[in-house]
Amino acid sequence: MDTDRTVLRDGMRISFDVPIEMDDGLVLYADVFAPVDEGRYPVLMTMGPYAKGLAFQEGWKFNWDKLVRDFPEVAEGTSNAYANWETVDPEKWVPDGYVCVRVDSRGAGRSAGVLDPWSPRETRDYYECIEWAGVQPWSNGKVGLSGISYYAMNQWHVAALQPPHLTAMLVQEGAADFYREFCRHGGILSRFLGGWFQGLIKQVQHGLGDNGPVSRVTGEPVAGPETLTPEELARNRVDPYETAVEHPLLDSFSTDRTADLSKVVTPFLSCGNWGGQGLHPRGNIEGYLGAASTQKWLEMHGDTHSSGFYTDYGVALQKRFFGHFLQGADTGWEKQPPVALRVRHPGEVFVDRGEQEWPLARTRWTKFFLNAADRTLGVDFTPGDAVSYPTTGDGVTFLSAPLAEQTEITGPVAAKIFLSSDTTDADVFACLQVFDPDGNEITFQGSNDPRTPIGLGWLRASHRKLDPRRSLPYRPWHTHDEIQPLTPGEPVELDIEIWPTCLVIPPGCRIGLLIRGRDYDNGAEATPGARYPLRGIGPFRHDDERDRPADVFGGTNVLHFADGQESYLLLPVIPG
Repeated sequence: MDTDRTVLRDGMRISFDVPIEMDDGLVLYADVFAPVDEGRYPVLMTMGPYAKGLAFQEGWKFNWDKLVRDFPEVAEGTSNAYANWETVDPEKWVPDGYVCVRVDSRGAGRSAGVLDPWSPRETRDYYECIEWAGVQPWSNGKVGLSGISYYAMNQWHVAALQPPHLTAMLVQEGAADFYREFCRHGGILSRFLGGWFQGLIKQVQHGLGDNGPVSRVTGEPVAGPETLTPEELARNRVDPYETAVEHPLLDSFSTDRTADLSKVVTPFLSCGNWGGQGLHPRGNIEGYLGAASTQKWLEMHGDTHSSGFYTDYGVALQKRFFGHFLQGADTGWEKQPPVALRVRHPGEVFVDRGEQEWPLARTRWTKFFLNAADRTLGVDFTPGDAVSYPTTGDGVTFLSAPLAEQTEITGPVAAKIFLSSDTTDADVFACLQVFDPDGNEITFQGSNDPRTPIGLGWLRASHRKLDPRRSLPYRPWHTHDEIQPLTPGEPVELDIEIWPTCLVIPPGCRIGLLIRGRDYDNGAEATPGARYPLRGIGPFRHDDERDRPADVFGGTNVLHFADGQESYLLLPVIPG
């Protein structure tokens, strides 16, 4: 591959396909965007499988069009020629004295090898790339990591290896637990992993060459330069979804792809999205809580998956963080609160508020008991008759009385129910909802869906075993290390984790808890141009028949409310 390809363009010195040799001899290729003036600058790096040469506008047209339509500022002050999915725009960073480095991970884009997402080998490659960047003549020895989603998740991984030149990282919407957040929810297989791999990753696998997309900047194949046969391509990749189907329990397949947060000591800013139910926000919070770093911050926002990163708000936040750690500049970062919340109100209104901890110390943990007779959520529990529902139907909703005053819910949520099935297992889908005074559900712009509920939780009844060391009243922790089948007709106690959320609920509204045997579905019409139906859960569906055979998960579930079976919803109410 020709590696002597440096040009001066758009106020930058750009080097395409710079080789970086790994410790096993394989070469990865990077694009380096540097200031025109020679010198030593801090580095912002990403490494991943989305192809560094694929334009944001072409690979993710629906997302790009919505982003710049909703936030025109994203496309201003830049040619957008180098816009790349989930990475920083170098034209907004290089003028401020940064070098931006994008690396195609092993087996993806311009880098050869076996494509194996989040594998220990890939994490080691990232370590090697960081250390390479730290000693280049254009580097000041300080390397920062910044990116969304995949480019955030693998930051947890590589930081646990503690590369010496890694100085700071910004983890934007990045899951931290491969099994619980990315692969399986409550033990139930998430279809997202399969669609993601088939629709995004295989489309830029190295070796597609002339059969793949072409870079609008270089005019070369983004997944080349060689063109392999379908058989050769298949041999050069590991399909994580098909592997996940074969691994229903938490074993080495998932633990090898989950970072040891106790070894993460790098200063970081973790930015999560309230509306990311189904993938990232749990990891942003658990990563913040679990990492050993003494300098760490949490920021929680709303809106889409990309907007919090690319808007003026996001870029300014990032520049204050990296300016402090990578440039030693006085950016005022020392005044940043440990926890910065964009508190959500209906109508996509957000109010910024600084906090000192998570969960908030002043939280009033409030139980709303499920009552069978009138399907309500109340302050007291009343024993009652069992309630059954077909798992293929709409489930059962329990509603609170109209709220007498404005009520804020911010934090993790949990539910306890007692359930039996007419088979040996049951999948529980729990949905936290809010209804206006007229009984209409209030939905929100989520990270991957424009009409999401306030919160979602999942649990496979046979995975109900808890880890007493890690479980908290508001955040049950399931071990997922053994199957505990149900005896048909006999109730079991289930503790369901509902992912953290935030909403200030107006008076007169009602809070609802929906319990059902399949995914939430608001019945919305398909959105033209979207990669998947947008019915409240985005791409995070749980309907693979191999994981949920109808003869086990297509029957009838029963909720029990006898004495000693106090079912409740635990909410984090924040005093006004």
